[in-house]
Amino acid sequence: MTRQLRKQSATGIHHVMLRGINRQTMFEDDDDFRKFVFILKDVVLPHDQLRRPLPPRCAIYSYCLMPNHVHLLIQEKAEGLAAVVRDIASRYARYYNDKYGHFGHLFQDRYKSEPVNDAGYFLILIRYIHQNPIAGGLCNDAESYAWSSWREFTGDKRRVSSICAVGAVLKKFPLEDLRELVNTPLSKALKVLEYDSRSGAVSDEEVRAFLSLNYGLNRATDLALYEKSRRDDILKAAKEFGASIRQLSRITSLGYSIVQNA
Repeated sequence: MTRQLRKQSATGIHHVMLRGINRQTMFEDDDDFRKFVFILKDVVLPHDQLRRPLPPRCAIYSYCLMPNHVHLLIQEKAEGLAAVVRDIASRYARYYNDKYGHFGHLFQDRYKSEPVNDAGYFLILIRYIHQNPIAGGLCNDAESYAWSSWREFTGDKRRVSSICAVGAVLKKFPLEDLRELVNTPLSKALKVLEYDSRSGAVSDEEVRAFLSLNYGLNRATDLALYEKSRRDDILKAAKEFGASIRQLSRITSLGYSIVQNA
């Protein structure tokens, strides 16, 4: 099957997502998160072998590292988006495979991307990306999550590294206004690029039938009573069957982050 051409961006800015294959966890500990942040910094502020600065390969306006996927709001430069994202993914995959003795692909298929052609959508994505860990049940507010760019915006000294073109964003959106917007949840009906938003998704009835026929779960909510490793195996199988994370969370009454991390 011929691959669909990526949509071009008039601004050069894209929302990019990278996800672990089969929703595999990509970050096992804080050192893994730090490694990915270092790679991001190295493409924004590259150096040659003598540590002399080179021209930026891209600009990053925001990012969020979730346990099994990554969001980037990124602007391509002369090198082009595909080359930079491929390099980010391949460098981290080599690190991960060496550290954990992992074989095969770490990331699922090609990265996903969509163009960002106006300031309104750009602002929505700044909010969406920084709200991702809250929606995933990993924290209660954006500033308490260590592995996104929000602390760069707020000037929190606990931040890991300065990567993003924060000044360019704050020229258009003052910090206090942006802080209020980031702390105001976006509508769940908002259409933003994500892996769970796909046509041809299985219905709730099909998911319930899958759980019943394959695992004897006549009530999907009984999955919460299972031992964790068995529960996670069933959740993984259901996701491979085609059920989305939000769908499984709703059907089983398990937390979003539990389903996501399975």
